[in-house]
Amino acid sequence: MAPPPPSMAPRMTALFLRVLTFAFLMVSLVILTTNTDTLETSIVEIKVRFKDMYSYRYMLAAAAFGLAYTILQIALTLNHIVKGNGAQTSGDGKLVFDFYGDKVVSYILATGAAAAFGATKDMKPQFAGLGGDKFFNKGYASASLLLLGFVCTAILSVFSSYALPKKV
Repeated sequence: MAPPPPSMAPRMTALFLRVLTFAFLMVSLVILTTNTDTLETSIVEIKVRFKDMYSYRYMLAAAAFGLAYTILQIALTLNHIVKGNGAQTSGDGKLVFDFYGDKVVSYILATGAAAAFGATKDMKPQFAGLGGDKFFNKGYASASLLLLGFVCTAILSVFSSYALPKKV
């Protein structure tokens, strides 16, 4: 007698979290790349863009890397759901890829968010009198969304660790 087919609930949960991660990272990326402001002094006006701060550039790279990985994982998960149980022909390879990929990407997203939070916290008081609040508030918003993307990927990392077969 054949064993019962495994439930699709874990795959659907993973797909939901990956789509949620994609949404958080995409909105974070849009907010970050459109973040510009003009700081006014008594002498000159200075246009500030996100790429003028190294930590925001790192956050951009982290979000872009996370988006690329998330798109790949969404495609693989959809392929597995559509083809059913026969889609896993690679044995434990996909499980190991999911496990290590989720770990690495979650750490990259966490460090990207932390770098942006730290730089924004340090720089905002320096430019308080020049009218840069809008610029730094958008930096906080983008970093917050990146942090939410990290949380989703960290949860996926825990799920992927449970999916690994027990090696004795």
